[in-house]
Amino acid sequence: MNEKYKDMLHLPHPVSATHPRMALQDRAAQFSPFAALAGYDDALRETARRTDRFVELDEDRKQELDRLASANMRGVKIHPAYQKTDLDDPKYLRILERAGTLGLIVVTHAGYDIGFPGCACCTPEKARSALRQVGPVKLVLAHMGGWRCWEQVPELLADTSALLDTSFSLGSLTPRDEALPLDRQMLSDEAFVSLVRAFGAERILFGSDCPWGSPQNDLQHIRRLPLTDEEKAAILGGNAKRILGI
Repeated sequence: MNEKYKDMLHLPHPVSATHPRMALQDRAAQFSPFAALAGYDDALRETARRTDRFVELDEDRKQELDRLASANMRGVKIHPAYQKTDLDDPKYLRILERAGTLGLIVVTHAGYDIGFPGCACCTPEKARSALRQVGPVKLVLAHMGGWRCWEQVPELLADTSALLDTSFSLGSLTPRDEALPLDRQMLSDEAFVSLVRAFGAERILFGSDCPWGSPQNDLQHIRRLPLTDEEKAAILGGNAKRILGI
């Protein structure tokens, strides 16, 4: 040790008569510039929650997915709104991870749900978050990637591996009660084609959402769109055959 500081080693530690001594954790926080940011503690808690995903999928669910794969089932369907669970919740992440390992396709509701107003369990942001946290998985996002949040879909999901299906996204809603104050417009033809071009027709799958939608009407609508014959053929069956291996 440098001799010129030797006379300071045993000096008493000064204690303020007016200010309480700072707690050790608060003293340490001075050296973390992020601790001064609003929401820092929330971010830490969220990070801790995310690490929970590395806990193994419980044996019952693992065995069920394994059973489906061994029975030559091609995939599973999940619905975050019905199951009241965010798509990027660890419980879903474990299922996505295992499904990807087994080669199972996962189809999920995406966006808002007309039956669960305000539920944001599977927005494009949640879908992107989930895909960033799991290994390779064939994830199909219904309703063109996010029902009634379509403007976020190309920005947040076009550069991911997500596939989209066309169900319940074209045309307009027809409520049973005409007096209901319901926004009836869904994707315009122009917006639909724009999404197809943003993702590439090879990532779009035909879906009808039957019985909530009419397969025949949806099929006719897509055939009328200003897409090439090749794009229509891919969307209306070619992509499904490729992904399903049939």
